[in-house]
Amino acid sequence: MKQRITESFARAKAEGRGAFVAYLTMGCPTLDASEAAVDALVAGGADVIELGVPFSDPFADGAVIRAAAYRALANGVTLDDVLAAAKRIRARHPDLALVLFTYYNLIFSKGLETFAAAAADAGIDAVLSVDLPLEERDELLSALAPHGLAYVPLIAPNTPIERVVASADGLKDSFLYVITVKGITGARAELPADLTARLDRIRAAVKLPIAAGFGISTRAQADVVSRHADGFVVGSALVKRLGETGRLDGPVLP
Repeated sequence: MKQRITESFARAKAEGRGAFVAYLTMGCPTLDASEAAVDALVAGGADVIELGVPFSDPFADGAVIRAAAYRALANGVTLDDVLAAAKRIRARHPDLALVLFTYYNLIFSKGLETFAAAAADAGIDAVLSVDLPLEERDELLSALAPHGLAYVPLIAPNTPIERVVASADGLKDSFLYVITVKGITGARAELPADLTARLDRIRAAVKLPIAAGFGISTRAQADVVSRHADGFVVGSALVKRLGETGRLDGPVLP
């Protein structure tokens, strides 16, 4: 099993920075544009790429990513299309850490074993299922593990520290995606005042790296988060730019 996620966070730490985790809704504005955006993000220093699978009811997402998902679905983009794109991306970037970001209905509909085999064949390193609670994830983890696939848990702002520890328990070559704000995804002008203290508590309680996301859209915000976490996640800001211009050129973060 390749340890691409672990190696990505370790490399960022050795370089004295937070790992840059970038999210894209695959298929918006087109699948070709999404793949080109992945290449641009890698060239711009992204350490981990989250490939978002478009879903008809993306309830955790704000207006930007929701609109992107609907646009991708209107383009006919499916889970299988995203996996095929992942396979092409893996061929171009053999050392890039790739996370498949999806909803459990799509996984379950495909069949857990079939899904896990297809994800592994596509070169995916880990799976993040937005709507899969801690108490119900073992069945998926059991399907992923034989194929060398890791799992990335989401940690909500109101998650007790004991549940954070339980969420990290037993996971390898992964990270905790710590949600920075209550509510849905989307860029914010300011992050919560108590965020850094919460990140410090979580970081001290678990061995896995932690990456904070939801609302981060500027380099200044990323730098603040990186002093208290092992990485930061940028999604809506990238998806918005790509949807408006069709490409990601120039500096990744303002």
